[in-house]
Amino acid sequence: MAKEYRTIQEVAGPLMMVRGVEGVAYDELGEIELSDGEKRRCRVLEIDGGNALVQLFESSTGINVESSKVRFLGRSMELGVSEDMLSRVFDGLGRPIDNGPEILPDERRDVNGLPMNPAARAYPEEFIQTGVSAIDGLNTLVRGQKLPIFSASGLPHAQLAAQIARQAKVVGTSEPFAVVFAAMGITFEESNYFIESFRETGAIDRAVLFMNLANDPAVERIATPRMALTAAEYLAFEKGMHVLVIMTDITNYADALREISAARKEVPGRRGYPGYMYTDLASLYERAGRQKGRNGSITMIPILTMPEDDKTHPIPDLTGYITEGQVILSRDLYRKGLEPPIDVLPSLSRLKDKGIGEGKTRADHANTMNQLFAAYARGKDAKELMVILGEAALTDVDKLYAKFADEFEERYVNQGYRTDRSIEETLDIGWELLRILPRGELKRIKDEYLDKYYSR
Repeated sequence: MAKEYRTIQEVAGPLMMVRGVEGVAYDELGEIELSDGEKRRCRVLEIDGGNALVQLFESSTGINVESSKVRFLGRSMELGVSEDMLSRVFDGLGRPIDNGPEILPDERRDVNGLPMNPAARAYPEEFIQTGVSAIDGLNTLVRGQKLPIFSASGLPHAQLAAQIARQAKVVGTSEPFAVVFAAMGITFEESNYFIESFRETGAIDRAVLFMNLANDPAVERIATPRMALTAAEYLAFEKGMHVLVIMTDITNYADALREISAARKEVPGRRGYPGYMYTDLASLYERAGRQKGRNGSITMIPILTMPEDDKTHPIPDLTGYITEGQVILSRDLYRKGLEPPIDVLPSLSRLKDKGIGEGKTRADHANTMNQLFAAYARGKDAKELMVILGEAALTDVDKLYAKFADEFEERYVNQGYRTDRSIEETLDIGWELLRILPRGELKRIKDEYLDKYYSR
């Protein structure tokens, strides 16, 4: 029987000090019993001699220091996992909120997980088809990769996230595929949108959803991605599934870290975020990957809204260091009405070369990708010149590049949130656009591919 303590010293915001404790460890879960018998959960943040600083999962309202008591449970936060989690919706602490039955777990796992041994990691090299041309064709997602989406407030990252979650698949394999979706600090409307979007397309059958709403406690927001990754690790490495983890919005997660750090009176780092935020984010992102000798894999798409559209802000900045590239949404393209407004030039997938080519996508993929990038960049330059000097100042070839840039945005990037394109369709659209330019301009493509595809 766990020992009870009636030695609560003080309660300050989400924190509480308990004196005279024995044998209590960092990260251990506790239970607070109020005078009326109501129970609330907490976890140990810090141990200093016989004093334990604990963090509350629910509000501190109504906790009477004199009459409330605390019990420590001797274990850290755990999630009961089983294959029955697929097609279910949970809150940020892993409790079902879809009116379905409780999960009967095959095992209980510590949500903090174990870091993957670098020597046991397998290199990501298999193509994942998201059905979104701007990602598949130009910033290819590879199985086991971490590819964040950098968005900004008011941009439609929720629609893009839902689209990728519905459409993503590993091409050319019959191995099972699952999506684990973690939402942190989102509104009720957004949560409803995601759940309905999964349900109406049937994608919910292969998905596990964790929903933490904006009015839920900050400490729950910190647990949510860990719950999701624990479920993903179980499905990937115990059940051999390819798991795609989508987390939105990392900015809300980092703000919760800052809130709790401030409550603990820690010395703030850049922009008030705690100095250990890099390590904390890495402890999430580095749980993605593939392991040698195991079939399953975890591929991760974290989504974050850049405060003030600033990609040098600590959250996108640190995320960029840890992950393998980024997909950037552009406010200018959004204003033009492009869906999704992916700005392909500053976007980057550092592993794209590993997941494309003969046997994975198509032999001409790398050449056409490079040529599309180059042509679009030159077309945008031509359009800027046109604004300053007028159309008459452009050569005939520059006018073709300007036309190419417009067509590229309209036909390649702007596909809508309901269109699921195969990689062949994406590559064929790329060739249709390249035919706008004279063959002599396509210097990045081998003649054998020009002979095969250009003259069609």
